[in-house]
Amino acid sequence: MSSNSTSTAEAGIVSQDRVNFDAGGNSRITALGRTAYLQALDEGWADYRRLHHEGRTARMLFNGARETVASILGVHTDEVWFAPSATEALHSVIGAVGAGRRRVGNKVVATRIERSAVLNALDYFGLERTHVPVDHVGHLDLDVFERSLLDEGTSFTVVQHANHEIATVHPVDELLEKAQRARVPFVIDGTSSLGHIAAPEGRWDALVGNSADWGSGPGIGVLALRQRTRTRAVWPEDQDRWFPGGTQLPAIFAAAVCLQEAVSTQEQRRVEQFEYIDMIRRAVARIPDVEVVGDPIYRLPHAVSFSCLYVDGEALTSELDRLGFAVGSGSACTTATLEPSHVLAELGVLTHGNVRISLDWDVTQQDVERFITVFPQAVASVRAMMGVTGL
Repeated sequence: MSSNSTSTAEAGIVSQDRVNFDAGGNSRITALGRTAYLQALDEGWADYRRLHHEGRTARMLFNGARETVASILGVHTDEVWFAPSATEALHSVIGAVGAGRRRVGNKVVATRIERSAVLNALDYFGLERTHVPVDHVGHLDLDVFERSLLDEGTSFTVVQHANHEIATVHPVDELLEKAQRARVPFVIDGTSSLGHIAAPEGRWDALVGNSADWGSGPGIGVLALRQRTRTRAVWPEDQDRWFPGGTQLPAIFAAAVCLQEAVSTQEQRRVEQFEYIDMIRRAVARIPDVEVVGDPIYRLPHAVSFSCLYVDGEALTSELDRLGFAVGSGSACTTATLEPSHVLAELGVLTHGNVRISLDWDVTQQDVERFITVFPQAVASVRAMMGVTGL
């Protein structure tokens, strides 16, 4: 039985073995993370900006969290900031870097398969997108990327370390070299990769991570910003330089502890989860009219996306939920509406009946084997409801 089994009879769901296959930005908090959160709740309840004993105690926890994250990312402690969410961190850094380099220009080199939070921020702040094309598995065109950096008026570039929907990992080291030669600041969206694969090295200028992706629960975005990077605030002045009003300390402390935990177990989990996803990729590829998306090798270890022809995404998600599996569908950024994914559309691949899987930290091989058993039945059942049989 799965380690995260709970009774769901009251929800009308048949299976009692619940498995979280929708952990992208939605991971369950680990036991260590829960302990860290409660410790900070008890010991760090005071405002860490105050000078009294309780405030200084909270400040020690805050500083410890900053030092931990800084050590993992290879930056100075005072280059680490904590946001109320990864989305807010992305919005803030894009707006601030764009404003800080307005004299250079307002062009930003990116792809159309970036996270919606990035694309929306670029539009909101009036930054002109220079789009770099991608191939059918999500790899960007390196030559076009390099040429785009040299365009007059290019302010900075923002690129994902790994795509949030199809799991393809970009060659960040090579991209960084090109950006450095062009003297263009490089902002990395690491919200899907940090905690799962090694953090990017080299002279990047800003990096954003998402605590909800590495097992500390929702609520914290991590922003690492090099001091050399020119920025200008696009929000009112506040004693908290980057995120006015501050951020919840227990969540900050748990985020740092869980990131350290994820990094310390990263290699073991990477090997296990890479094999689990390979098992799923092979199994679903055998089903007629199912297309597996993304690079099969240069990818995140814990995630995969595939689409099923003649299948309604909402119906398939509901059927898998009935069988005990929480999965994503549609666009990772618009799942509430189950609208077609802008990422899949840009790649020119099948968008019907999309399923996104992101393994949580406690998923077992038995969970994966059970999914492989029930998934073909689920697809056949939904197709039969739509009158499609005999494939």
